[in-house]
Amino acid sequence: MKVNHDSAKDMKVYVRVTAAFSEGGQLMPLSLTWEDGQEYPIDRILDVRPSPALKAGGQGDRYTIRTCGKESFLFFERSPKITDPNLGRWFVERRQP
Repeated sequence: MKVNHDSAKDMKVYVRVTAAFSEGGQLMPLSLTWEDGQEYPIDRILDVRPSPALKAGGQGDRYTIRTCGKESFLFFERSPKITDPNLGRWFVERRQP
């Protein structure tokens, strides 16, 4: 059976991220945990900028990261409500086979 991943919802994968704030107040991801429970340390943050997720849809801060020697994007999607105690969620764009 073939799985259809054509919709934006299927392309967006929310992941658990361990992060810290720098002395200057920047949110810095340290590791991410994939759907299967595998944790991947983030070796380096190469760039951070506001950006849309072109494949998955949505808007957030796009972190260009290096994990296990590979470059990828990690997005922080902020909560639309300023008073929400949940600041936002992290997601990655699912890669198509």
